Amino acid sequence: MKAFLCRFATLALMFALFAPAGMAAAAPTSKDEFKQQTSTGLVAAEKLTQITGIAISPLAGVGGVGAYRYWKAAPEQRAGLSWYAQPWFFLPALLVVGVCVAKDAAGPVVPTSLKKPLDLIELFENKASGIIATGAVVPMALEIFEAVKPSGPSAGLGLAGAHFAAIDLSWLGDLFMVPLALLVYGVVWLFSHTINVLILVSPFTTVDTALKSLRGAVLGSVVGLPAISDKAGAVWAGIIVLVSLLVAPWAFRTTIFGSIFAWDLVSRRKHWWTPKSDCVWAFSACKVGKAPHRAFGRVGRNERGELTFTWRPWLVLAPRTEVLPAGNYVIGRGLIHSEILRVEGESAPDIFNLPPRCNGHEEAVAAAIGLREVRPVGLRAFWAALKGLFTGQAATA
Repeated sequence: MKAFLCRFATLALMFALFAPAGMAAAAPTSKDEFKQQTSTGLVAAEKLTQITGIAISPLAGVGGVGAYRYWKAAPEQRAGLSWYAQPWFFLPALLVVGVCVAKDAAGPVVPTSLKKPLDLIELFENKASGIIATGAVVPMALEIFEAVKPSGPSAGLGLAGAHFAAIDLSWLGDLFMVPLALLVYGVVWLFSHTINVLILVSPFTTVDTALKSLRGAVLGSVVGLPAISDKAGAVWAGIIVLVSLLVAPWAFRTTIFGSIFAWDLVSRRKHWWTPKSDCVWAFSACKVGKAPHRAFGRVGRNERGELTFTWRPWLVLAPRTEVLPAGNYVIGRGLIHSEILRVEGESAPDIFNLPPRCNGHEEAVAAAIGLREVRPVGLRAFWAALKGLFTGQAATA
């Protein structure tokens, strides 16, 4: 599946960049038409870099492109520009982006207790702006083939010799470019959004700063490189798209992980959630059979009493069930989220991460899936040991 997507994207990008220019190069009949035809490849390259930049940071990308188009347009043409090129949209969008940049710039001196809620808000903002920006991607894709629609004596895509001069096949370009643009936008946004998820779950300020710097550097290169060379900018954007395709399955699982964790925390779901009597939803913390890391599914028991994990690839494909190896499985009660551990002598690696909704329900979850022990882990384990040190009472599971 991944190899097929990579081949498809490679061929599609090559077609988007070079095919329009090749189609337009057929027998130019006037100087103006020749200029229009030879610029088609540059239009495709420009739109590819714009779509890639918008996907990396939707609100900044759409707001920046809109402001640029508004500034370049003549005063009498501004009223007819797209919605994202109107001041009522791009001015508030850029203001929100400025607030986010100021937050990131002050990150090293802002306490983690204050910064994480702001990162949580930015995560939801990125989701909302990603949906809004989709409305700007489709017209950008259509603009690529607007440059090569038949006109004048050469209408019909140069098929006059084959007695098809009256046939206009330009709609095929529109039909092809819109799915391609959405694919490019989707995979790059998914990869970029994963950085927001990693920033949210990372407990270290230095890691947060490094991730934000990486995202800013990539966005800056996508915006700045076309100023030097349109082709270089398009090639760099194509590389980003291919890398995003390669990591798309991992990015998708990580995005689902971060989205569910964020929703559970914001909605305070643990206060109104009730555990089921036979299973619990969880994320795999390691590879479980054929289930990859961070696969989302249900942990339960089968007819033979074995512990199982049922999951769906991409959340929509046919369900698969993995039987866990026999062992001593326990619930680890954490501060932010709890875990399912497998005790192996002195070590107890985590096998599943439970969403925050399970906090405070560890005993009920253990009873639902047939586990007999709940023990503190992480900061809770440290606090239990510290409490036992000063009170003389050993921490009990």
